[in-house]
Amino acid sequence: MRVRLGTGVPSRRGAAGFALSLWPPPLPPLVALLLLMAPVHAIERNAAPRDAAPLASRTFRDDLGREVPLAQPPQRIVSLLPSITETLCALDACERIVATDQFSDWPASVRSLPKVGGLEDAEIETIVRLKPDVVLLSRTQRITERLAQLGIPSFALNSETYVSIAHTVDVLGAVLGEPARAAQLERKIGSAVDTIGAQARARRRGPAPTVYFEADRTPYAAGPNSFIGELLTRLGAHNIVSADLGPFPRLNPEYIVRHDPDIIIVDAGDAPHLAERPGWDRLRAVRERHLCSLTQAVRDTVVRPGPRVGEGMQALADCLARWAP
Repeated sequence: MRVRLGTGVPSRRGAAGFALSLWPPPLPPLVALLLLMAPVHAIERNAAPRDAAPLASRTFRDDLGREVPLAQPPQRIVSLLPSITETLCALDACERIVATDQFSDWPASVRSLPKVGGLEDAEIETIVRLKPDVVLLSRTQRITERLAQLGIPSFALNSETYVSIAHTVDVLGAVLGEPARAAQLERKIGSAVDTIGAQARARRRGPAPTVYFEADRTPYAAGPNSFIGELLTRLGAHNIVSADLGPFPRLNPEYIVRHDPDIIIVDAGDAPHLAERPGWDRLRAVRERHLCSLTQAVRDTVVRPGPRVGEGMQALADCLARWAP
């Protein structure tokens, strides 16, 4: 089974910072959003003299391995992923965004921006009319070739692991001509994650709880190698999903029943109905209500691999502390 990350929470308002789609059937929006973000491995910049204009005539290499020339820092940006939108704004570049995907809703100022469709159905005509300097998107979104044919630069970014979140910040800082802001944001994110993880591990008195994080009711789970899974590991939790299944695997419901997690982390809308799933009434976490029920607003901070990852991690830490002191 092959999966692509996407942007949104299935059967609900899209919210994640990645997008997921599956073959042969399409994946739910959130799962699609999660898998859409694959790690950014490299960015290459042409050397320039210190007295040259910043970023003048530089070429960047995106995660598709394409060389993207940008004569100057882009001033008109279309962002097609919520986590990219959030990162741009955290880098003080909100005013450069001229349109976003339909799921981008944070900070509040981006809600009034033109929307150009979802992750897999971006409105090419609208993008062309906006005349962007660059379109920022996931490497699995399928419009890069069409944009190239129309003469519109696009730059593919992905962030599946925790480490690559910081790398994405670095890449965007370089593209925007804001490396100092990017370095500051990286430090802020890293400090928050390190502090929250250390505090959670220090206050735990018992053994590490086993945890199941549901990315979608299908069910898709967040595996230990995903950025969500790594946050849980840093909080001292043990993921029931085997690493060899991938970052966001689709599971047989019996898998969860067989592993009987101590704690289940699930969307608030699904929490009241877990016992209705075949065999789930036997799960200890369901019987004893050891559930982390995430509202949409909180869930967005957890599933979007961007600047609010510390907020999401703190929400997970608070929830785990209730059931695994």
